[in-house]
Amino acid sequence: MKMFVAFDDTDNIDSEIGTGKLTRWFEKELPEGCRLWGVVRQQLPVMDEIPYTSHNSSACAIIDAPNQSVVAELINRAVDHVLKHCAVGSDPGVCVACEDDPALAGLMEFGLKCSRQLVTQKEAMNACAGVHLSGHGGTNDGIIGAAAAVGLCAYGRSGRFIEFGRLRDFPPLVSVSELEAHGIMVISADREALTPAPQDIVDTQGWLRPRLWDGRVLLPVIKNGGQTWETLAKKHRKKED
Repeated sequence: MKMFVAFDDTDNIDSEIGTGKLTRWFEKELPEGCRLWGVVRQQLPVMDEIPYTSHNSSACAIIDAPNQSVVAELINRAVDHVLKHCAVGSDPGVCVACEDDPALAGLMEFGLKCSRQLVTQKEAMNACAGVHLSGHGGTNDGIIGAAAAVGLCAYGRSGRFIEFGRLRDFPPLVSVSELEAHGIMVISADREALTPAPQDIVDTQGWLRPRLWDGRVLLPVIKNGGQTWETLAKKHRKKED
């Protein structure tokens, strides 16, 4: 079964460890029998009314677990993890839920709302009734982004992967067949709706970040001439991932 463990507001402007990296590191803390499926970064609105460090993003580890018996241990380890690695002056939040939680439908609605407008801590707490949500310092505003990240990942059509198997080990030029053998489906976003062939080459520009679409790992590409394609996403700041 899938478990969602999300973090937000764990850094400050001087931190070398952003929330994305902190979430990726959580793989080392997983209980026995659990496996990291992927880590998804969720973008939330950049607005004057919302305090954020650099991009206002949160991150969620999606974990394959044997059953619900590991939930309590995941919560304890997630809280210990954020307390160990969060920056001084940050406002960390942690949210943990499993795929069959009755509250997940409400969390999805909250995540979508949070991706479009200003929301409050009270709304986050109401949406998380029945699942774990906790703040661990400062204003505790991180509970908003953490809850939103769980909801959006459960929704399954939002966010980009910053960890998925060997995602970071691929060279800048990689074949479609290699990516798909790794579980990353390559899809054309080209105007003419061409279909990438297995032997075609994808130029990842050194930054491979597939999307979470319909609960799957998809890489949108556009034609770059001949049998080559290039990814749509471009790298900004290294710290965010």
